[in-house]
Amino acid sequence: MAGHRQSKKRRYLIWAVAGAAVVAGAGIAAQTSMAATAWPAQKTFTGRAFDTCTAPSLSAMKAWHTGFYGAAAVYVGGKNRGCAQPNLTASWVKSVNSLGWKLIPIYVGAQPPCQTGSSPEKLTATTAASLGATDAADAVAKASALGMKAGSPVYLDMEPYDTANKACNTAVLTYVRSFMKTLRAKTYRGGYYGFSSSSAKAVATASDKTDLPGNLWYALWDKQNTTTADWPWGATQYTNHSRGHQYMVNSKEAHGGVTLTVDRDAWDAPVAIVG
Repeated sequence: MAGHRQSKKRRYLIWAVAGAAVVAGAGIAAQTSMAATAWPAQKTFTGRAFDTCTAPSLSAMKAWHTGFYGAAAVYVGGKNRGCAQPNLTASWVKSVNSLGWKLIPIYVGAQPPCQTGSSPEKLTATTAASLGATDAADAVAKASALGMKAGSPVYLDMEPYDTANKACNTAVLTYVRSFMKTLRAKTYRGGYYGFSSSSAKAVATASDKTDLPGNLWYALWDKQNTTTADWPWGATQYTNHSRGHQYMVNSKEAHGGVTLTVDRDAWDAPVAIVG
């Protein structure tokens, strides 16, 4: 996500190269692993959210609880997570939840083999399935340790890559399917963050929907606070509270006398079940 694993300049360069409520969303049609399990009711938030690399302090979250934002995304784990998280503890989660904040768990898992640059963890065609399962199990353990209960979503962060590289794209989708299948086996909802020009497009346009994420958070930096007016794919996809849209990045703003630099998101999708 912008500035969180890579600089803003680098993100734009890679992007250009790569692609130069309480009901379960309709995106669940893709979640073939969910049918056999009795699921907790989905906790949905609809409104404006923000994400930033390091979870803010509790005092900052108190100051920012002005009504402008209602949800915050937090990086719960992953070997490619870009920032330390000194504030992100079970106590912090409980406290911000009691303030009224909704939380969006992000996990920065393995990245594509054809992606430009280096990452601490990259998948290959050989390791994609096993890494997907291992990373998903770790994501559930990390979210659970923070007090995010079964039925919560975990959004897998996949940065831009060359989706025209068929072997690379196939490996990524193998990883994603394994990750999502493992999440659901542990009764956590499958979510995915990616770019509308590449990583999100690969999921949204895949002909085989088996085990793909049921909730899609797309990066499209058009400064439009919407999950519908600029939705890039079919109108029947990811309906009924299954969409998030990162529409602005590196926005330096002050609320309640506290200044933070954040990315802005339009949100109509699942959030963590806490408490």
